Amino acid sequence: MPHLQISRASRRAVATPSAPSTKRRPMIGLAAGAAILAAVAAGIVYAPAALGAVPSETALEEAADAVEDGKLALVNAQALNTVVLASEVQPGSVATAVDFVELRSNVNTLSDTDGLSADRVAELTAAVDREADAVQGRTSALQNALTTAKEMKVAEDARLKAEAERIAAEKAAKKAAEDARRAAEAQAAANTPEGAKATARAMAAERYGWGEGEFSCLVSLWTKESGWDYQAYNPNGGATGIPQSLPGDKMATAGSDWRTNATTQISWGLDYIQRAYGSPCAAWGHSQAVNWY
Repeated sequence: MPHLQISRASRRAVATPSAPSTKRRPMIGLAAGAAILAAVAAGIVYAPAALGAVPSETALEEAADAVEDGKLALVNAQALNTVVLASEVQPGSVATAVDFVELRSNVNTLSDTDGLSADRVAELTAAVDREADAVQGRTSALQNALTTAKEMKVAEDARLKAEAERIAAEKAAKKAAEDARRAAEAQAAANTPEGAKATARAMAAERYGWGEGEFSCLVSLWTKESGWDYQAYNPNGGATGIPQSLPGDKMATAGSDWRTNATTQISWGLDYIQRAYGSPCAAWGHSQAVNWY
C-alpha cells in the first residue's frame, strides 16, 4: 500500500516560503497543510494496525493468569490420572483418565507471548480459561467417581466379609450341633452295659496292659456290683455307679461328669482297682471272699 512521504524538499517548502510573491504564500501554506494533514491522516490510518499487533499489559497479565490456572489444572489432572492408573479400584461411571492434551498445547503456546499478536493472545487466553475449567470439571468428576467406587468397594468388601462370617458361623453352628449329636449318641452308647464293657476292655488293655483274663474278672466283679449300670445306686450305703464308689463323689477326681458318664466312672474304677488290688482278678477274689472290694 503506497505511503504519502514528506521529502526534505517539501519540508523546506513548508518551512521557507518563496519571497518574490506574498500572494502565493497562502496557497503554498495550504498545499503544505494539505500534505501534512494527508501524512497525519495516513498515520492515523496505520496506527491502530500497528498498536493492535502488540498485546497490552492487561492482556499479558490476563494471559499469565490463564497460564497459571491452566498449569494448575494440568497438575491436578496428571496427578489424578496417575492415582487412577495405580488404583485397584476403577471408576465405572466416567472416563478413567482426564483428557488434557488441548489444554497442555495451548498453555505451552501462551506461556511465551513473544511474537504473538494481541488477537492471538486474546484467543489463546480465552481458550486456556475455557479448557482449564473443562479439565478441572473432568478432574472433579473423575475424583468423585473414584471416591464413590472406593466407597462402594469398601461397602462391598464389608458385605462379603459379613456374609462370609455368617456362612462360617452357620457352618460352625451346624458342626457343633452335629458334633454334640454324635457325642450324645456316643455317650448314650457308651453308657449302656455293653458300651461300658467295650470301653472298659479297651481302657484296661491300653492303660494297664490287662488282657482278656483280667477283663473277664472285671466283668464278673462289676456285674455283681452294679450290673454295669452307670446310674446304679445302693441306698444302704450310698455306693454309686458302675464301680460302686463310696461315696460317689470320689469319682470326681476322674471327671466332673462322673454322675452321667460311664467312661468317667470306669476310668476311676480301674485306677482304684490298680491302686487297691493290683488287678481285676485280685479285686474279684477279694469280693468273692468278703462280698465287697
